Amino acid sequence: MAAGQVMVVGGTHGNERNAPWLLEAWRQHPGLLHRHGLALELVLGNPAAHAAGRRYLDQDLNRSFVPALLEAPGPGDRELQRARQLLALHGPEGSAPCLVALDLHSTTAAMGNGLVVYGRRPADLALAAGMQQRLGLPIYLHEQDRAQTGYLVERWPCGLVVEVGPVPQGVIQSTICRQSQLALEAALEVLAEARAGALRQPARLVVHRHQGSLDLPRHGDGSPAAVVHPQRQGRDWRPIGAGEPLFLTAEGTTIPFHPSGDQVEEPVWAVFINEAAYGEKGIALSLTRREVWPVAPAWGQALTDLARNLQRPG
Repeated sequence: MAAGQVMVVGGTHGNERNAPWLLEAWRQHPGLLHRHGLALELVLGNPAAHAAGRRYLDQDLNRSFVPALLEAPGPGDRELQRARQLLALHGPEGSAPCLVALDLHSTTAAMGNGLVVYGRRPADLALAAGMQQRLGLPIYLHEQDRAQTGYLVERWPCGLVVEVGPVPQGVIQSTICRQSQLALEAALEVLAEARAGALRQPARLVVHRHQGSLDLPRHGDGSPAAVVHPQRQGRDWRPIGAGEPLFLTAEGTTIPFHPSGDQVEEPVWAVFINEAAYGEKGIALSLTRREVWPVAPAWGQALTDLARNLQRPG
């Protein structure tokens, strides 16, 4: 594997302002960020959407990294062009290659400081386990959802998303910035240990594995027929049982949670409750199953093998 840097991305969504603010601060004052001896590429994910104060211009950049889209003929829309540009610049075979992608996001949901891991790549799991060991971060394992694909970090050999909230779209808050930086520095510490062949890993990994998503009840014209129940709002990372309040109609009728399909085994845990950006995707909240996994030695070996090729600052 060729040598490469760690890519730190902020502003993949243009109305998430905290990570871009941090990127600019770190560029102007590099000493503000503990880089643990690793070369970093600080990247504003979607500059055009950031300038416009919008999540995206044509389509979600963080759903634009689908191989079939990337390889399709023609220029495509603006986010697809940006996805191709990022890979050409900082993909593993790019002009300024990176091997790890750390994508910093904020959310309107009460997620606190957490991680999102896509699939079960060993290096990703080792990195997440090391961060959980240091900071106790909850982990949302997103997999097997055909409706939601094309995430940025999936196109790099190792990568994960940091999600911090709640914070309104377009607002910068000191607590959100501080938690984002703490998570990033923990990731860099894990990578530096792996690079030195001294990776510390916990005995187990606690994950919340994606089971599916629920939309608001809707009228025939598609408008919402109910809202998230006040007893459910803000209760991310907590279990929800059958019969518990889930939605509330304008008339004051409570709609309880009724598990169905592969969600019949209780308990399930809710995440991304009432995330503002997910309304257009038909998602009021996602359901997960909390699982405890033994940490496999092969995970750490995969991360160590990759991290040996990470560059030091020039």
